Amino acid sequence: MPSVICATSFLAITLFANSNPPKPSPLLGTWKLISSKLISKGDTTNTTPPAGQEMIKVFTNSQFSFFTHDLNKGKGEKPVFSAGSGTYTLQGNVYKEHLVFCSFRDWENQDFTFTMTIKKDTIEQRGIERIENLGVDHEIVETYVRVGN
Repeated sequence: MPSVICATSFLAITLFANSNPPKPSPLLGTWKLISSKLISKGDTTNTTPPAGQEMIKVFTNSQFSFFTHDLNKGKGEKPVFSAGSGTYTLQGNVYKEHLVFCSFRDWENQDFTFTMTIKKDTIEQRGIERIENLGVDHEIVETYVRVGN
């Protein structure tokens, strides 16, 4: 019996010692949207953030969430609040989102692939958003800066 305990202990120690914990995502944390463009049929429109609104995007190692709200705490003429979240993968500069929850419910359960460029405290997310049944087919370019550490 002692040899079984010894072998089990050795196996556990070997597996633990040889396992590398997953590397934290370089996106980990909170990011504030500072500019956004929508490109459709050759026309470019600066879309976000509109005056009086702000948006943040929060990343864990595998999930993202985004939140947009007006700066009048919902008390203005046109109160704004929207949110969404889902899962993501980042391999090199290929960033893929699966949107699970969204204030705009028809966008739920959609997959999007973007190019993600990370430079110090700034990320640029660029790619096509296409949802055929909604007539959505445009390119977005979003720039975020890191909030806090």
